[in-house]
Parts: sequence; C-alpha cells; structure tokens
Amino acid sequence: MTNDSDKTTHFGFETVAESDKAGRVQGVFNSVASKYDIMNDVMSVGIHRVWKEAMMDWLAPRAGQKLLDVAGGTGDVSFKFLGRAGSGHATVLDLTEPMLVEGRKRAEAAAMADSLDWVVGDAMALPFEDNTFDVYTISFGIRNVTRPQEALNEAYRVLRPGGRLMVLEFSQLPNPMMQKAYDLYSFNVIPRMGQMIANDRDSYQYLVESIRNFPDQETFLGMLRTAGFWQAKYRNLSLGIAALHSGWKI
Repeated sequence: MTNDSDKTTHFGFETVAESDKAGRVQGVFNSVASKYDIMNDVMSVGIHRVWKEAMMDWLAPRAGQKLLDVAGGTGDVSFKFLGRAGSGHATVLDLTEPMLVEGRKRAEAAAMADSLDWVVGDAMALPFEDNTFDVYTISFGIRNVTRPQEALNEAYRVLRPGGRLMVLEFSQLPNPMMQKAYDLYSFNVIPRMGQMIANDRDSYQYLVESIRNFPDQETFLGMLRTAGFWQAKYRNLSLGIAALHSGWKI
C-alpha cells in the first residue's frame, strides 16, 4: 500500500512530494505578491484583462449573488464581479496571505469594503459550510493546487444547488505548430522578463512549467464532470492560450 507521504506531484517540471507542493507554491507567490498584476501582464502580454472581461460576460453576475473567488489573490475578479452585479458579496480566498494584503491595498477594495471578505485558505479544504455560495471562480490558480480534482469537489460542495462554477486557466493550443511557437516564447522570454521586472527568474520559470503541465481542455472538462457539475463546457480564448470552463451544480 502507498502511504500519503509517498505520493508525488509536479512542481513545474520537478517531481515533489505532495506534502511539499503547497509550501513551495506559497514561496512563489510570497515572492511575486507585490508584482502579481504586472506578472499577469507579462505572462499574457496584457490579454488577461480581456479574458477576465470575457469571463464576466459569460458569467453575467446578478444582484445579490454571493461569490467565492478562490486563489483570488489581489481581488481583480471579485472587483469585476461586484461592479457587474451592482450589489452582492464576494469572498476572496487565497493560500498566500501577502497576496490578500496586496488586494486590500487597492482602491477598489476600499470602495467595496462592506461587500468583501479576505480569507486565507486551501482550495482543497474550504473553510465554509455546504451550499453557501451562488458562484465559485478560480482564475489562473487551479494549476497550482496539489490535487485539482479535490478542489473541484470542494467547489461543488460549497455551491448552492443551481450555483455556477467558472474556471479561467492557461491552456493548450489545439494546433501543434502554434503550441510549439507559444512554448518557445514562454520558456525563453517570460522567465527573462521575470528576472528583469521582479528580480525573480525561478518563480516565473515555475509558472511557465506549470502551464505546460496543466491538462488539456477536454481532460479538464472530464474533471468537472467527475466532480458532479452539469452542463460542463469550455470556451477557448485566444485560440486556446487560455480557456474558460463552466459548470452548474444541480
């Protein structure tokens, strides 16, 4: 029998003990917290802002809804959600407290203070009761979770019946030649830019490797269905550089 302590997972292209991954991910985001928004601009050439607007278009937030934004970091998805909904409540949960600290510093956080909670927590063991939230979002975060299927199972648990899951993540290009060109850019340019901007090549190297290790769109769709989500589907963004996955709790 294999003990839990013997189980391994990937940290970028490195194989590590499952018990070690969360701490190492925390180390990455502790390092880049103050540069997180710049980091997203670098990794997506600024297009992540367009992708998040597309996420909100598909989500269509409604007044009074309760959002759980997991791996919510600096709160940009929650701010967009509350702005679109007009009224409601958002809980930003992140494993790394410095990310939440950066989020609280933002002007939007002050303007929406009564509608926001900031919680340090683990996507695989959410500190909330069953059937609590109307919407669950996770943007560019699920690839950093040690066991993504457990995170999806937890998402299903805390959503109310009729609740909506929305996952935005870097993904895989369906065209092999385009994927090769994207990989050349990712592995050769992004870590160097990380060194220049944040004086942290290693964290950016990990983030690039974590994208390449993430399941393709159809495989991840199957994981949503395994968690119990109904009408699970995805939309490619920028030809598949990123993808939006959506599902409903019945």
